[in-house]
Amino acid sequence: MEKTQDIKFGTDGWRAVMARDFTFENVRRVAQAIADYIKDDANRKKLTGNVVIGYDRRFQSDAFAREIAKVMQGNKLNPVLAAEVLPTPAISFLTRKLKAVGVMVTASHNPPAYNGIKIKSDGRAVLENVTSAVEAVLDKNIPARSNDFKEKSCRDLYVDYLKSRVDPAPIKNKLKRPVVVDYLYGAASGFLEELLPTKQLVTIHARRDPLFGGINPEPIEPNLKELIAKVKETKALIGVALDGDADRIGVVDDQGVYYSPCRVYPMIIEYLLEKKKIKGKIVQSVSLGYLSARIAKAYGLEFEEMPVGFKHVAEALATGSAVIAGEESGGYAWKGGLPERDGLVTALLFLEMCTSQNKTPSQIWKSIETKYGKSHFKRIDYRLHRAIPDKAAFTAKLVKKLPKKLLGSEIKHLIQIDGLKIITAEDHWLLMRPSGTEPLMRVYAESDSDKRTGELLELAKKWVAPAS
Repeated sequence: MEKTQDIKFGTDGWRAVMARDFTFENVRRVAQAIADYIKDDANRKKLTGNVVIGYDRRFQSDAFAREIAKVMQGNKLNPVLAAEVLPTPAISFLTRKLKAVGVMVTASHNPPAYNGIKIKSDGRAVLENVTSAVEAVLDKNIPARSNDFKEKSCRDLYVDYLKSRVDPAPIKNKLKRPVVVDYLYGAASGFLEELLPTKQLVTIHARRDPLFGGINPEPIEPNLKELIAKVKETKALIGVALDGDADRIGVVDDQGVYYSPCRVYPMIIEYLLEKKKIKGKIVQSVSLGYLSARIAKAYGLEFEEMPVGFKHVAEALATGSAVIAGEESGGYAWKGGLPERDGLVTALLFLEMCTSQNKTPSQIWKSIETKYGKSHFKRIDYRLHRAIPDKAAFTAKLVKKLPKKLLGSEIKHLIQIDGLKIITAEDHWLLMRPSGTEPLMRVYAESDSDKRTGELLELAKKWVAPAS
């Protein structure tokens, strides 16, 4: 078969622009490669041949998923196509429930023109060794196809799983103020209505819109203006937003203030340690902040930073070496469930956190801030003239031109696991991280004031942003 397009899996799956690269032909190529990986002699003993296939609300996602099911059936595997739109974490759950490999058609938070494929196994995203193996067998065989596959409703199974993670009954009994949920037109729509009293739920952007209302379905502050306004208008306890495939969450407090993940994660950690009595190592992506490390130290627990991509921290959860995991893009997981981020589970945990303690999010955050310090985090992405495929070489160059001090502060530590993270004596930090697959430079900073964070970002701009 003539190769028509290079296909590369990134941090969390393969994503591409529909009708240009993400085509039915290329989807069939990827599906056949996944089938070949499953059928490989080295994997046949550990994989059952079951494949569960899901899809989000994007344009033609259901049709792409159907093509994947046809290819799996044509390869004499045992595909089950979800009969309805499901969040990505539901497919991760079903990989364990059905002892299957999961294939999810989604581009997560990317712009509407994109679609993508995520591969799941044993309740989480597969690691690079699997995606590399899939890439290696692309076009080894012409895609086989058969229409004789099964379709099954799996929604109730996932709802039962959500109930098992956070019991909604006590929340229902103690919930006195509205909760605003911004579904961002995504795959989570309707799920919280099955778990909480609808009279207390105010939902926005719940209908299907493949254009996502003109924004990217990413739960970050610039995209949540309507959520913030609705929280203020309804005097809600909290506002939560789920991304396009519902594995990530954004939080707005009772005052209408957006909380960055550098605030959300410490709130989750302290609640799990103090109220749930979870004990063990805490891990996070290198692009998260310093408060989590301070909390770990206060409780005498191990702490480690890992490369960006939830699959890295998920591996620590899956192997039992960590008990709580988080990432800067709004994904969190903890001991007792899947080693997978899940926006709906996290939303329920926040509601439990507030109702069980009879506190608002702003009150909980104030307590964290008082004990562990302030957090002012910001991220800026810069377009580059070309991609930087070799992160290590980029980092080495940057290290050579670093000054001895950063804005007058001593440099305490450098972390070079995913770009370059510079940490000062005050724990303030600056991370410069090239995408690797896109002509994009991601720059992150956190300090104890907006002013200081802005100054750190301006300094990084001089080093990494292209001349205008």
